[in-house]
Amino acid sequence: MSDIKLFRIADGSVTQLAGTSVAVEKSLQQLIEKHLEELLGVRFLRSEYSTGKTHGGRIDTLGLDENGYPVIIEYKRSLNENVINQGLYYLDWLMDHKGEFTLLVQDKLGKESADGIEWDNPRLLCVAGDFTKYDEYAVQQIDRNIELIRYQRYGDELLLFERANTLISAGGDTPPKEVKPPKPPYKTVTQVLDEANSDLRDRYESLKAFLLALGDDVQINTLKYYLAFKRIKNFACVEFRTQQNNILVYVKVDPDSVPLEDRFTRDVRKIGHYGTGDLEITIGNDEDLEKAKDLLVKSYEAS
Repeated sequence: MSDIKLFRIADGSVTQLAGTSVAVEKSLQQLIEKHLEELLGVRFLRSEYSTGKTHGGRIDTLGLDENGYPVIIEYKRSLNENVINQGLYYLDWLMDHKGEFTLLVQDKLGKESADGIEWDNPRLLCVAGDFTKYDEYAVQQIDRNIELIRYQRYGDELLLFERANTLISAGGDTPPKEVKPPKPPYKTVTQVLDEANSDLRDRYESLKAFLLALGDDVQINTLKYYLAFKRIKNFACVEFRTQQNNILVYVKVDPDSVPLEDRFTRDVRKIGHYGTGDLEITIGNDEDLEKAKDLLVKSYEAS
């Protein structure tokens, strides 16, 4: 069970709010799907997606996340339901039907999103009021990108999501497999970092250490052209500019909420870039890294 406790402070008194985590009802699934991008950083594609007569299944929710990974969401409606095995079954179907999924993405989100699908590590999200210790152990033994998301409701206004497992294989520092080389042939973020000078690599290691220390729930996904630090959603996307000896970090902080500083922070809401985030931070030295920490924490807390 989750050990998170929520309290209401009003009129000089403190009252604990009682959370409920009953079986996932259809109304909760519909609520999650309606606000999927805000809640989980996933763009909604289809609900109750049929996998055809031969396969004989129906995926609860199908989506594409902010990094281009296909996402299957399955809801555990009873404590003894084996939703993990069911989700693995659908992951195998997905990898055998890439063309069908790509056409769905193109139809719903456009050709650019379809061209940017990352097939190396599709995600399975299992949503439930709680998981057994056997669920959590089983996931650790499976080399797939599986996340157990525990939820609780507090009345009609509050909904809590908590990741119940630590990912072992979620992209990490392993370079992603290339689906096909981009045109023109840009270097991947891993190649760029390997060719960077020791000063830039050391600064990145300091940045990475700080981001990982923000919480046990932080994970790293290595994409083609950027590194995504995330909780349930991205909070810092990192690129490198070796010629300028700079690190660029894109964070989910409203540029209007902070004073912009020349050569340090920039509003990129209308500027194309890899990764996610509306505020660009340029880290060119150790002083910049120190200045950036408050913004990084702010983005982490909002993710």
